[in-house]
Amino acid sequence: MKFFVDTAEVDAIAELNALGMVDGVTTNPSLIAKSGRDILEVTKEICGMVEGPVSAEVVALDADAMIAEGRKLADIAENIAVKVPLTWDGLKACKVLSDEGKMVNVTLCFSANQALLAAKAGATFISPFIGRLDDINIDGLELIEDIRTIYDNYGFDTQILAASIRTANHMSECAKIGADVATAPPAVIKAMANHVLTDKGLAGFLADIEKAGIKIV
Repeated sequence: MKFFVDTAEVDAIAELNALGMVDGVTTNPSLIAKSGRDILEVTKEICGMVEGPVSAEVVALDADAMIAEGRKLADIAENIAVKVPLTWDGLKACKVLSDEGKMVNVTLCFSANQALLAAKAGATFISPFIGRLDDINIDGLELIEDIRTIYDNYGFDTQILAASIRTANHMSECAKIGADVATAPPAVIKAMANHVLTDKGLAGFLADIEKAGIKIV
């Protein structure tokens, strides 16, 4: 499973990228706005840091404007994936942009029907939002399973990009289900290394080393 990091913080991206933990990046205008910097400038900087896809989101709501914005975003770098919402206009924009050879990430997916439409429209990625479904007492992981089944049934090339990931457990569950990609904030990716027994074992190890007076250097 590929790891995309869901942030516009370039320092956090650089840290994870140095460890080989970044296969791509997902951003949105609100994330970049928090940095106080120009959206296009930050997006270009991120594209230069990572080799994989960098999702950059349109802000328009009608198809023609989405297409125009998508073309402008795609001109930033070859690894831009234009992010459009899963609306009828978003699907129209997806079809046009994907036919032009651009990567398209269709976001805000909450049903298997929506995911099927996105695949038919030529989406490179479909982004089902796990956490937001969990928020309304619907199992978001079941949606990942349903999409995986449908895509495998018919050989769709669209990659399942699990999004709105809140916990390290979401990451492992998505991997077991067969999501192609999971995008998560840096803190969630780092939390995957944590385990109470690791901490306990390390504490015991350090106590034994100190007691024995062992030094390597």
